[in-house]
Amino acid sequence: MPQRAIPAPPTRRRLWWVAAAATVAAVAGLTTWLLWPEPPRQFEFVDATACLLTDEAGVTGAEAQPVWKAMQESSLTHRTRVQYLSVLGPRTTKNARVHLTSLAGSQCGVIVAVGRVQTDAVAESAAAFPQVRFLSVGADAGAGNVATASPGEVRHALDRELGKLADSAS
Repeated sequence: MPQRAIPAPPTRRRLWWVAAAATVAAVAGLTTWLLWPEPPRQFEFVDATACLLTDEAGVTGAEAQPVWKAMQESSLTHRTRVQYLSVLGPRTTKNARVHLTSLAGSQCGVIVAVGRVQTDAVAESAAAFPQVRFLSVGADAGAGNVATASPGEVRHALDRELGKLADSAS
């Protein structure tokens, strides 16, 4: 009858390695659990949107870039959403009015216009949208719901307009 091999009893060295590995795994798991970051809190916006109407260069254009940056900063302060729309196609006031009408119909509480064609479209069309406030950068106001700001005052004017927008939405 063949003899069965009897397993050798665990040696102290093997037990020590198993205990060390278990300890390292437990410490690593505990450290990971303790240092795991909390999930980021969701940034809650008020139900208000400010929109920027630009030329075909969009927010990278020389006139629109500082305005867009100011809108984003003011958006964080007042918890409003911001978006932009570039006027594509012919550089005419008529074409810009089509884009402006699109923004006015898409829940934009404030529409900011940058560039001559866009501000001319605001001057011609703002009276048709009394529920929307407009900010023309570098142009004269047309209707009562149009505010104006020079490029140097745009940050302050945006902060004021987005503050009003957030207050009316709260």
